[in-house]
Amino acid sequence: MALIQTRRGFLGGMAAAGAAGLLRAKRAEAADGPLETTTVRFQTPGLCVIPTLYIAEERLRAEGFTDIRYVEAPPTATEPLAHGEVDFSPAYANQCVRALDDGEPITLLSGVMVGCFELFASNSVRTVADLKGKTVGIQALGSTPHVLVTLLAAEVGLDPAKDIHWITDPKVKPIELFEQGKIDAFLGFPPEPQDLRTRHIGHVIVNTAVDRPWSQYFCCMLAGNRDFVATHPVATKRVMRAILAATDLCAADPAGIARRLAEGGRVARADYVAQTLADNNYKWRELDPEDTIRWYALRLRESGLIKSTPQKIIADGTNWRFLEELKSELKA
Repeated sequence: MALIQTRRGFLGGMAAAGAAGLLRAKRAEAADGPLETTTVRFQTPGLCVIPTLYIAEERLRAEGFTDIRYVEAPPTATEPLAHGEVDFSPAYANQCVRALDDGEPITLLSGVMVGCFELFASNSVRTVADLKGKTVGIQALGSTPHVLVTLLAAEVGLDPAKDIHWITDPKVKPIELFEQGKIDAFLGFPPEPQDLRTRHIGHVIVNTAVDRPWSQYFCCMLAGNRDFVATHPVATKRVMRAILAATDLCAADPAGIARRLAEGGRVARADYVAQTLADNNYKWRELDPEDTIRWYALRLRESGLIKSTPQKIIADGTNWRFLEELKSELKA
């Protein structure tokens, strides 16, 4: 059954869920121990993960959290998490690997979903190999889109530094340059791909949700501030339980969840959210997050973008203990 509520109903439902969840919170306390804090701060992510966080809010209250905050920051930035400005962030896998290589104090806890990015191109570009000699728009060198397109190009034998003309303009978004025909390709992030498809602009040459090898690994990871995870293990596990359970709801009823969030005033367009949720795969039980980190670390090291070995990245920056426990608790 589709979940449709008014804004008042959405907020009222959250309050009711918090009250009704007191019993569950007490049961969780008996199983996990008492919460070390009732406050949790999230970095506001891109459209692909925003629904998960908002749907998780009801469950977070049922887990005993009373102060749930959202901090706006670029969805691919890891600095707020590393600096302790937020406690948790859904972050892109290759960005996490690079952050760990730089020594940022973050801990990767779980994979969340597969596929967020889509490489859009003009009619003159049919494959990634066709990018040789073409222009690709990025916001800045070293940005997540720049790094991912670099990996995409290297995967097919191109030299990204020599074969691609990178166009950067901090004042103009790459999608705007693409719409104006000033660049040949750019990497879209929700809701950009949904918007371009609606307007029949360009075509997709790589969709990381469905195209191998990218579709075999997580796109978004759940990362925690290292100090928070170490000093708040009970809170960490309860946050993870709420978020992973919410991903199951988003996967089971993307259209209903999208309408619910739109009716509650949480998102602007239900159709874009529904398409994003339907297009992306929530495989947190099926895929191994360590494989994802190892794979990206290898690709990044081969491309000269990091110095650390995959083994060091995994040893320094991951903790899968909570995930293994929750896989047993949250059985399908």
